[in-house]
Amino acid sequence: MSTLVESISVSGIRVWGKHGADPGEQQVAQPIDLAFTLRGDIHQSAHSDALDDTVSYFAIHAAAVAVVRDRSFALLEALGSAVLDAIFADHRISFASVTLAKPGKLDGATPSVTVTRSRA
Repeated sequence: MSTLVESISVSGIRVWGKHGADPGEQQVAQPIDLAFTLRGDIHQSAHSDALDDTVSYFAIHAAAVAVVRDRSFALLEALGSAVLDAIFADHRISFASVTLAKPGKLDGATPSVTVTRSRA
């Protein structure tokens, strides 16, 4: 069987979450911008044209948003790793990249962290 790899990207996601190392950041929700890119084998879905046979970006979006909204971390790196854990719950995903940003955090500048993972 051949492998047919698809890349899915979703950006422009804004979630309110309680993340940060500065005093008070984990008590008050602030905007966190999220984007992700996934790669996975879509050989089966390319032939079946069935949603159940592919990676659902709706499901991945919901899982990622839930992590940012419902959990709390001091570091964006730790938050990104937790989002990757949720993404990799889908066994079809072979690679994922997650970017998290805190808009306007640095006097109008936006710091961001990108974490990536691939399945061994």
